[in-house]
Amino acid sequence: MAMREGWKGWDDYAPFYDWENAQTLDRRDVRFWRRMAARANGAVLELGCGTGRVTIPAARAGARIVGVDRSSEMLAQALKRSKRARLGKRVSWIRGDIRFLPFQSAAPFRLVMAPYGILQSLVRESDLRATLAGVERVLAPGGIVGVDLVPDLPVWKEYRNKVRFRGARRGGKSRITLIESVRQDRVKRLTFFDQTYVEQRGRKRATRQFSLVFRTLTVPQMIRRLENAGFRIKAVLGDYNGEPWDPRADVWLILAEKQRRR
Repeated sequence: MAMREGWKGWDDYAPFYDWENAQTLDRRDVRFWRRMAARANGAVLELGCGTGRVTIPAARAGARIVGVDRSSEMLAQALKRSKRARLGKRVSWIRGDIRFLPFQSAAPFRLVMAPYGILQSLVRESDLRATLAGVERVLAPGGIVGVDLVPDLPVWKEYRNKVRFRGARRGGKSRITLIESVRQDRVKRLTFFDQTYVEQRGRKRATRQFSLVFRTLTVPQMIRRLENAGFRIKAVLGDYNGEPWDPRADVWLILAEKQRRR
């Protein structure tokens, strides 16, 4: 059986992405990435920018930032949000594959951000290797890559058809229910989230179903891959306030520097 591609499902997820994140992650990580972007002293790249949940606050903080995402539906949401925010040329959106970063010139960025487990959607080792090689190419010497991993994938319990969240969409014109099933392929170290979104608007009821897949990567595993790609680890953090990491931490953050060539 062919390996399922990690990018599949994200177009269908786009209308619900911000709503679900408001129930779970909310904005806990946004301040961290906004501070990183404001201190970058140069252009910033976000991998898998989605709806601009992180990108737009970083641009508001004064960063010049480029968001790359494969999903046209996600980027459509991001474009609407950035127009409302009137960010002008501080933010740019590019539809592209993070495995093949679409930049002709090397080293245009001072910071590359990979928030919210985006690198774990790369289900093949070759995909991750290609992405890290591209990041190393587009980072200026001494530039930083920040990687945020999802810590609980390895121990996520399997379940079927569980109502995860219910609530009104912003503006209150409809109510959404998320029904979710979780499957684990522990041999391939993959976690599958089968999602059904039911949206009720008056008497009208719409249902959308799709699946997302993430690959388990521990902090030591990601550190080795970053070092093999030519990076030097600067910090490993266990929360968004800068506390040191340990395996029980709720947040797994790695900051690595592109080594300067002698």
